[in-house]
Amino acid sequence: MLGVLAACVGLVGATLAGAPAQAADNPYERGGDPTTASIEAYRGSFTVSTTRVSSLVRGFSGGTVYYPNDTSQGTFGAVVIAPGYTASQSSMAWMGERIASQGFVVMTIDTNSRYDQPASRGDQLLAAVDYLTTSSDTAVRSRIDPTRTAVVGHSMGGGGTLEASVDRPSLKAAVALTPWNLTKRWSRDTVPTLVVGAENDTVASVRSHAIPIYNGLPASPGKAYLELNGASHLAPNYSNTTIAKYTISWLKRYVDDDTRYTQFLVPGPTNDRNVSDWRSSGL
Repeated sequence: MLGVLAACVGLVGATLAGAPAQAADNPYERGGDPTTASIEAYRGSFTVSTTRVSSLVRGFSGGTVYYPNDTSQGTFGAVVIAPGYTASQSSMAWMGERIASQGFVVMTIDTNSRYDQPASRGDQLLAAVDYLTTSSDTAVRSRIDPTRTAVVGHSMGGGGTLEASVDRPSLKAAVALTPWNLTKRWSRDTVPTLVVGAENDTVASVRSHAIPIYNGLPASPGKAYLELNGASHLAPNYSNTTIAKYTISWLKRYVDDDTRYTQFLVPGPTNDRNVSDWRSSGL
């Protein structure tokens, strides 16, 4: 009996030792196992605090930081969000707490001028990333892993995410929401990028901007194109579960290297009436 018991214990131990790597092997996973309900929720599992950033900071015109209160799980990736042409950070405020509550430190920014073009917005996104990781309040900075940063932007801010990605290939992810940029070839952009277009966009039509931008990105290390069914250029300015769902999945997958979220990106949305087109490569 003792011999059989020892053999069983040994078998269990060997099985566990040979088990495939799971969550414990990825130090960046934050929160429980994701479900469709959890990433579509208006708020994630982390409670969030906010703090204002003065407009007197260097490189951009201030903003609002949303950060998880929890410090027990380690540091978080940092995400900076830029608004579109003539818009202020308030137009993207809905994304701040929603993404932060999923386990990120997020800052929505105001640009130096509401008329700044994509290249300038890209520079300001990077200035805001640097502020978060090196100069923000201790309560914020202590929660950030400075090696895991990402940029998100709407319209010319979306075009700015591409400019920022080319200038700083160490970014882990970018999300361009109904992007506007005259440049369509981005062969030097090696940051995993999600492009979100709007089917009925008359400002930055998908045929003139979002789709050519997606096509102009290299296939590796990963890119995707999501088109919002029947939506307009301003869709990202209002709480939108489809945008949130795939933005969160993209950031989790590439900023946190959390493969638990791959299920929402591969093969992508199927039979989703809110999505009129989905394309991907290298995922």
